[in-house]
Amino acid sequence: MVGGRGSESAHVVIGVDTHKDEHVAVAIDQLGARLSEYRVATTTKGYADLERWSCSLGEVRAFGVEGTGAYGAGLARFLTSRGRTVVKVNRPDRSTRRRKGKSDPTDAEMAARAVLANVADSTPKSGVGEVEMIRMLRNTRISALKARTQALNQMQALIVTAPAELQETLLGLTKVKLMSRCARLRPGELTTPTAVAKHTLKSLARRCRQLTIEIDSLRNELSLLTSRAAPALINSFGVGPDSAAALLVTAGSNPERLNSEAAFAALCGVSPIPASSGKTNRHRLNRGGDRRANAALHRIVIVRLCFDDRTKTYMTRRTGEGMTKTEVIRCLKRYVAREVFRILREMRPDVALQTAARHL
Repeated sequence: MVGGRGSESAHVVIGVDTHKDEHVAVAIDQLGARLSEYRVATTTKGYADLERWSCSLGEVRAFGVEGTGAYGAGLARFLTSRGRTVVKVNRPDRSTRRRKGKSDPTDAEMAARAVLANVADSTPKSGVGEVEMIRMLRNTRISALKARTQALNQMQALIVTAPAELQETLLGLTKVKLMSRCARLRPGELTTPTAVAKHTLKSLARRCRQLTIEIDSLRNELSLLTSRAAPALINSFGVGPDSAAALLVTAGSNPERLNSEAAFAALCGVSPIPASSGKTNRHRLNRGGDRRANAALHRIVIVRLCFDDRTKTYMTRRTGEGMTKTEVIRCLKRYVAREVFRILREMRPDVALQTAARHL
């Protein structure tokens, strides 16, 4: 530990710069004076030592933690389980780093000052319960989908340059038929370009088949988990397991951290952004937020435009008022975000915590 001791009655704010093997914490008092610095290992014992050190300096107001979705996730969960207030802090902006420099203690101090000034005030995701399970399964499925797409693209690129006698038997096939045909190829000894091409295509086709089995299995597990975690969301018109999983992951296991449906809309990137200046009064498209949640809302709207009479009627009315189809879809995504937020806020956080405890 480096630095002096604080008063027992002092209110303390702790900033933590997180890393894979070690966290660096800096404490400041309610007036912004730097009190002390502490380094701990990223273990349960290290987290407990950090909490004891913080309490020795005074009454802890909050912990500002960087990377609550990555290296700081374990510390954030530990402190939250102990009843501590944890605030999610983004890394300092470039202008601050140019003035203050870059070091772990400096970043930790900037995190503490961001909390003290209420610049950082968002509650991190709790990272527990069925939503956390959904997040892990969903990320695994996404990586499997990407790997299968890469293998299929590699197969099609190989066919383009394959010997003519092999190419003619494979051109024009659908993806399913192509995988089936290539999986049955018999390359023989690898002594010719044709034999090597057959061997490579067969290997890629088998990889695609295995990935398809994995993808289907993960989808079934996701469907079960999403149905159990948010049955009302799954039962909403146009919401499938993939879209429900994306929206649940964006909201987190503790959707009560979102103060309003406008905050959730901003988190999904469907809230209009003011872009007014002088006599010009307008809004622009929000290109921020979680783009996967944004894509999920878009899929829901498209499904409703195809099969839901109320949504069709709304589209007809608004286009008759002079709006373009794209503008109407943006409005519909905002409405769906409001509907989803109301469903998510009805999820009981204590149920998620009990579910997490059963799986420990």
